[in-house]
Amino acid sequence: MKKREKAISEEHLRYLKKERGRTIFIVMMQIFLLVQFFLVWELLAKYEIIDSFIFSSPSKMWESFLSLSRSGDLWRHVSATLLETVIGFISATVIGLVIAVILWSIEPLRRILEPYIVVLNALPKIALGPIIIIWVGAGKGAIIVMAILISVIITIINILNGFLSVDKDKILLMRTLSASRAQILFKLVLPSNLSNIIAALKVNVGMAWVGTIMGEYLVSREGLGYLIVYGGQVFNLSLVMCSTVILTLLAALMYFCVLILEKAVSR
Repeated sequence: MKKREKAISEEHLRYLKKERGRTIFIVMMQIFLLVQFFLVWELLAKYEIIDSFIFSSPSKMWESFLSLSRSGDLWRHVSATLLETVIGFISATVIGLVIAVILWSIEPLRRILEPYIVVLNALPKIALGPIIIIWVGAGKGAIIVMAILISVIITIINILNGFLSVDKDKILLMRTLSASRAQILFKLVLPSNLSNIIAALKVNVGMAWVGTIMGEYLVSREGLGYLIVYGGQVFNLSLVMCSTVILTLLAALMYFCVLILEKAVSR
């Protein structure tokens, strides 16, 4: 029996080593492709195969980054966008989860509101921009509201669909055991949908950033969205591309934070 356990453990170690090597290889290839992309981009701009005024180049983007850093504007713009996005992300997730729970708990209400939710999801939220500005004002509040509107409807739909997909036989069993609606929710529905809620968080990362940048396009005087608009107006494409790269890195960082949360929850 001990020999068998030893053999199994050795096989498992070999498997883990193989998986670790495969993961390292994938990460290295991802880094290699990214480096090659920027290298080719720089060479094409350097030898004037592409117009660096229109397409910019990594070196010009780096100069824009250094210029923003020296002037002290970089942290101001990054912190403004990051704060708006985080507030919008958390608010949309909480509001969407609460509304999904309410709609799951009250079936008649869900059936009444379902077509309206579908229509709101299909509505281009940018069309509500002028109304939001009038209601909330031309400031951070309007940007946060835009981020929430972009994310909250899809959050409701995804989480509610997960709630409704819970095994009906399990719910019936709990009801036969005299479980209350709250007990069914907290002991069956929510635990069964942890992965679905995490998936909604992953979607919300991108949606929150989209909403924030859209809001900054409309009303902001600071933030990465403002830098992108300003750079386009003065034909400073290096500033536009630099701001876009920073935006991409922040979105990736936020996504990795959700992945860490997912691992913690799965454990």
